[in-house]
Amino acid sequence: MRAGFILHILGALIFFLGSMMIFPFLFALYFGEGDARFLITSSLITISSGLTLFFGFKNTGEEEISHKEGFLIVGLGWICAGAFGTLPYIFSGTFNSFVDAYFEAMSGFTTTGATVLLSIEDIPHGILFWRSLTHWLGGMGIILLSIAILPLLGVGGMQLYKAEVPGPVYDKIKPRVAEIAKTLWGVYVLLTAIEVLLLLLGGMNLFDSLCHAFGTMATGGFSTKETSIGHFNSIYFDTVITVFMLIAGTNFALHYQFLQGNFKSFWKNSEFRFFISLTFFAMLLVTINLKINYFETLAQSFRYASFQVASIITTTGYTTADFGKWPCFSQIMLLLLMFIGGSAGSTGGGMKCLRILLILKHGYRELYRHIHPRAILPVKLEGQLVPPEVMGSILGFFLLYILIFIAATLVMGILGMDLISAFSSVAASLGNIGPGLGTVGPVYNYEHIPFAGKWLLIFCMLLGRLEIYTIIILLIPEFWKK
Repeated sequence: MRAGFILHILGALIFFLGSMMIFPFLFALYFGEGDARFLITSSLITISSGLTLFFGFKNTGEEEISHKEGFLIVGLGWICAGAFGTLPYIFSGTFNSFVDAYFEAMSGFTTTGATVLLSIEDIPHGILFWRSLTHWLGGMGIILLSIAILPLLGVGGMQLYKAEVPGPVYDKIKPRVAEIAKTLWGVYVLLTAIEVLLLLLGGMNLFDSLCHAFGTMATGGFSTKETSIGHFNSIYFDTVITVFMLIAGTNFALHYQFLQGNFKSFWKNSEFRFFISLTFFAMLLVTINLKINYFETLAQSFRYASFQVASIITTTGYTTADFGKWPCFSQIMLLLLMFIGGSAGSTGGGMKCLRILLILKHGYRELYRHIHPRAILPVKLEGQLVPPEVMGSILGFFLLYILIFIAATLVMGILGMDLISAFSSVAASLGNIGPGLGTVGPVYNYEHIPFAGKWLLIFCMLLGRLEIYTIIILLIPEFWKK
């Protein structure tokens, strides 16, 4: 692998990240709360570090990025983004420890939304905007964004796209990675702008509209309010954000096709049908359970159930109620949805509906073969044969996901957390969701977790955001051999 070339590209990514810090700096100037100097200092340090790497290590030419280099650039890119993302928090004194600052930054970039902030509404506006902006950048991928903005990274970038795009994507929009990046981000920006406009029309101020639109489209969940969306107590805001959470949890290739005039693109897609059917079925079950055991009216039950189900299955993590107090059935439903997640090619986390759908098809095939041993029943998706190597990769991913979840839960238990809190904190971090149950529920946060536990959850966030393989492969000795 070409170390100089890798550092050259990382320099460009770091430079871009520093440039994005200008936007929270402008908000800090407007509100005049004293955090402007911390943000501009962070920006200058990040930009200068990026430029040093970019010009200190030259591009080695027009060669393709190798398979190994692609994985390494993506992995290191996210680690570096988290490290430089801590600077505004540290300089402003938002956190007293690097671990907490890194936890918040990585939670932002991985769109997890788990927080260690004790009093969100006391934080200056500039810092809060940076916190939400990390979501938006991480939502579609800071590396993918950089490929679109910085053409210098477009050379041989398909390996980066393969390692970065969240989930197995069957729909190739355009052949060149730079064009893919620009197309996806164009759709991303358009949808974000529409949500901001709708929130403004409902009476939310511009600052909160931007921050909550960033959190929605990135399926992140950082809010400017301690009680999240519940702070506004508005059916209109609940509805708008629910719709856009479902949009963000859908494959962005389908949004692009729809905008191009292919209005049947959604329903023709089997994964979307599975995703939306599962979501509405879960909404129905939780609504009935809440009506019988918790809320007085059906309308109230549906309002809170639909929002929370959409928030959890898309791995956004916004809340309008303390679902930690809901009936056991509703809590179990939400916990199961944490593992499923959104669609492949969306900004959501979790295992992805595409994988779950194919695993179910594979399971049905095995049952059918026991009844008809001589039958040949291949796994198909939309009439196309799913290659055995793809099916093997999906089953391997599922096994790794469960094993990592079990191991991490055991470690959290060793560190002193109770069963529910340990179980849900790992599920919420690995699925990039944010709030869990128990002491990490919607009215609590992750501040009380020991440093060792926070590092473990940071690792889980990174694994979940980069689809397990991208990070795990870096830990295998064979990867580093020539």
